[in-house]
Amino acid sequence: MIKRYLRRLFISNRGFILEEVSEVKGLMHLLMKRRRLGENWTREEKKEMISHLKKISRTVPALLVFFLPFGSLLLPVLVEAIDSRRAGYRDNP
Repeated sequence: MIKRYLRRLFISNRGFILEEVSEVKGLMHLLMKRRRLGENWTREEKKEMISHLKKISRTVPALLVFFLPFGSLLLPVLVEAIDSRRAGYRDNP
């Protein structure tokens, strides 16, 4: 239930999130590493992504969820919501 809600929240803010993420060099590549290459993120990569997403959350409030304890566990939900290769990604919750 929570995963579905967060996914809808990320999708509804998809444009803002993509715009902000694309401005941070290397962040999109890092976010998509798991989906494209099938490799898990290292602990350092997770820390880097969370740090960037916390900064971006100042302009995109939907990302405030990463301030919560264990917010990094929600990274796959964010990646799924902003992955443009996924069929029917255009604002379909």
